[in-house]
Amino acid sequence: MATAAPSPLTRKLSAFVALSEAELSVLARLHGRRRSFLAGQDMAHQGQSGQAAYILSAGWVCSYKIQPDGTRQIVDFQVPGDFLGLRSVLLRASDHSFEPVMDILAAEVLTSDLLDAFTQTPRLATAILWAASRDEAMVVEHLVGIGRRDAEARMAHFLLELASRLALVGLGSKEGYACPLTQYHLADALGLSAVHVNRVLRQLREAGLVTFRDGQVTIHDYRGLVDLAEFDPAYLDQTGPLLR
Repeated sequence: MATAAPSPLTRKLSAFVALSEAELSVLARLHGRRRSFLAGQDMAHQGQSGQAAYILSAGWVCSYKIQPDGTRQIVDFQVPGDFLGLRSVLLRASDHSFEPVMDILAAEVLTSDLLDAFTQTPRLATAILWAASRDEAMVVEHLVGIGRRDAEARMAHFLLELASRLALVGLGSKEGYACPLTQYHLADALGLSAVHVNRVLRQLREAGLVTFRDGQVTIHDYRGLVDLAEFDPAYLDQTGPLLR
């Protein structure tokens, strides 16, 4: 009988720790309560209490905050293998909202599930802490991007970060990846207008660096894009210490 393909989260955590059979079994149990969500249907909203966490199995999600004037700031995008709302479980209330960018499949993880998993497999708890710390590092990098990088470098850095994140779970490479984001998503994430996003993408395409068209990012000159963005992937810690 063929062996089931590892989940995106298993692939991601395996970059940090060599998972034992017992740890793989606990991870499989965390994926036991599967739910689907439609695009545009909030999974959690800002201020909501008693919220479960989720492990994203398929699809993309955006996490965002609504400002008093009604504008939206996208904090980050989640891709397969990412946790959603892990911090909210510990804080007992969600400090931002989660909205699927497309129809998604996710595993619902209750607080009790998570605590049981941590008790049974401390190394797995360490690996999940690594993943959460990595997510925090990405948010810090996004703040630097919005505050200090010009629009072209900001876009280039964002596209390179996605390439690295998706490569870790087998969904992308230095050549490119499928991407369901619209120019409005990019605008809300990068602090630009949709018109400015369109102009920047055109400039990057005309420079022979990258094309984003019809849901596909194609990287023509990876090294050139890295140089433009001054992209140093160290903050992503793609390999981790690989505990054994």
